[in-house]
Amino acid sequence: MLTITNLNKTYDNDVKALDGVNLNIDKGMFGLLGPNGAGKSSLMRTISALQSADSGSIIFNGIDVMADPQALRETLGYLPQDFNVYPRISAYDLLDHLAILKGLNNPKVRKESVDGLLAHTNLYQHKNKAVSGFSGGMRQRFGIAQALIGDPKLLIVDEPTAGLDPEERNRFHNLLVSLGEEKVVILSTHIVEDVSELCANMAVLASGKILLEGNPLQLVEGLDDKIWSKTVSQAEAALLESELSVISKRLLAGRTVLHVMSDTCPEGFTAARAGLEDLYFSTLHRHRNGQAA
Repeated sequence: MLTITNLNKTYDNDVKALDGVNLNIDKGMFGLLGPNGAGKSSLMRTISALQSADSGSIIFNGIDVMADPQALRETLGYLPQDFNVYPRISAYDLLDHLAILKGLNNPKVRKESVDGLLAHTNLYQHKNKAVSGFSGGMRQRFGIAQALIGDPKLLIVDEPTAGLDPEERNRFHNLLVSLGEEKVVILSTHIVEDVSELCANMAVLASGKILLEGNPLQLVEGLDDKIWSKTVSQAEAALLESELSVISKRLLAGRTVLHVMSDTCPEGFTAARAGLEDLYFSTLHRHRNGQAA
């Protein structure tokens, strides 16, 4: 289990990136959902011991991360938001090099590990190709392969599906699900569908604060009979936004679809089935308006 208690981090420019963060994360897929600038990457970097916190504690399976960051690194796999690779080096050679850096010094054991990781991420047939020439999805799968060197018990992936096409995104999802059966996997993202499809537990982070935490399906149930929908023109949308608690709007066939949160049905609206997107946007809406989440 990963236990985070009252974690705080303020940067030199006085930006408070983490503000009293508390989380308990068990084995399996955990989604950390939040908009850009919410503090997700700051939290991931702090958990990974890539930066220190101002106060608070992080405990993973008995390891005090702040007191003994090296012990955490030995059982950590991390795929950062921006994963760069050396040019003109094959997937096999690069993964072999990274395995040496991770401490796999026995050539036979290392070869078995590298071959196994490339096969597990469906890259074995591309092992002699330069990683710099991989597609976005292939590069992300290679990023997972390098993160899995040494069989870590904690795996952190930061915005892993941004920019992937639907086919690669689906392939990447299947890979993450298979990993979540044996490890603590933290998926940090601003893409609601990633959390909805993958995670049994989640939290919403904004302005460095945890706004809510729990099982997505159970949390969404709290919005039953409170979400209403209407398809309108852009001019109508602007007017309704000034009158109602519009939590989201999106385009459908050139028209604007509004979702409103209310205890009663606004005139002209119809009941909409609440989803995780409604939960996410309503939580951010309340936060931005200074209301309790």
